[in-house]
Amino acid sequence: MQCENLEAWKRACNISVQIYKILGECKEYGFKDQITRSGLSIPSNIAEGMERFSKKEKIRFLDIARSSCAELTTQIYIGIKAGFIEKNSGLEIKGEVEEISKIITSLIKGINNANQ
Repeated sequence: MQCENLEAWKRACNISVQIYKILGECKEYGFKDQITRSGLSIPSNIAEGMERFSKKEKIRFLDIARSSCAELTTQIYIGIKAGFIEKNSGLEIKGEVEEISKIITSLIKGINNANQ
């Protein structure tokens, strides 16, 4: 898998694991299910996109991963406000997700500019 060497994929996998650990005891199952799916969506879409042959398909899946970053950031914010996520760890994860989103944006730009 080509994605295993990508910093965005590695960091997104780590975020997904952190979310599972932080919400291990959370009894708000709807919230827990949604936020863990958002967290999983980021590295999963990076992986799926990077395995695609066409530039257009790669970019489409990377864009979905980037959109999942925005979704996860929103859910972290809500989780902090609702008291499901401790503020400091939530803000740490939120900052990391924002960095991952920037890396994905750079990947998209690089793919767009390749062979032009």
